[in-house]
Amino acid sequence: MHDIQFEAGTLPGRAVLSVTGADAAHFLHNLLTADVEHLGEGQATLAALLSPQGKILFDMLVLRQGGGFLIDCAAGQRADLAKRLAIYRLRAKVEVAPRDDLHVSVSPGPIPGGYRDPRSEAIGWRVAGPEGRPAQGYDTARIALGLADSAADLGSGEFFPHEANLDQLGGVNFKKGCYVGQEVVSRMEHRGTARSRILPVRLEGDAPPKGTEIRSGGKQVGTLLSAAGRDALALIRLDRLAEAEGPLLADGVALTVRKPSWARYDVPGAA
Repeated sequence: MHDIQFEAGTLPGRAVLSVTGADAAHFLHNLLTADVEHLGEGQATLAALLSPQGKILFDMLVLRQGGGFLIDCAAGQRADLAKRLAIYRLRAKVEVAPRDDLHVSVSPGPIPGGYRDPRSEAIGWRVAGPEGRPAQGYDTARIALGLADSAADLGSGEFFPHEANLDQLGGVNFKKGCYVGQEVVSRMEHRGTARSRILPVRLEGDAPPKGTEIRSGGKQVGTLLSAAGRDALALIRLDRLAEAEGPLLADGVALTVRKPSWARYDVPGAA
């Protein structure tokens, strides 16, 4: 595992929504996968809004601040997320608003007014504030740590929370009450049926395009996702990884699968 390093700055691919009002905590808690009601002031959690079939429609970081909540989400998904929240609002005393005055910035160390990224201490701190120069090397750092990105990796309606490791990164609370898609997520947890996981891989050559199949001995083992240099993320079938008898190849480029420091599941043959 190489050192995780990046330069502080703004993430242009992220945007902010505010959720305020007397019912804001209860509203979000009943919709999202994470425990929102028990967040303290200045605390954040990874969370997702799912489809009824249990797939991630939107993943986000939720920060409790100033009596309401700030949602750090993919910039390209913000408008659709706001619309979806509005559909569920009904008669709740909640206001959902885009915050164009706020930009998401990251730093390897503490940042004024910021909070530690709840997914992993190694990916540093985040803050919603004024726009600064773009962060440098952040994608390389997050990929090396095995952290999937909303836009670059997950999209919308493609992955279950377990596949995106939300269960490992504090993004799912299995003790809370119902939320959209909860039955599917609970069943996967209790039956241990998460066969596929997004994992970091190390390539021995230039990264093939996103979507390239990873194969071993004629069998597909996974699919390549986002890449930065020789590091990439991939959706890996753990059962097929365990059965792989030859090298793992993506369009002829050899690779090794790595086990992230936060993973509490077995990754067969991982570096």
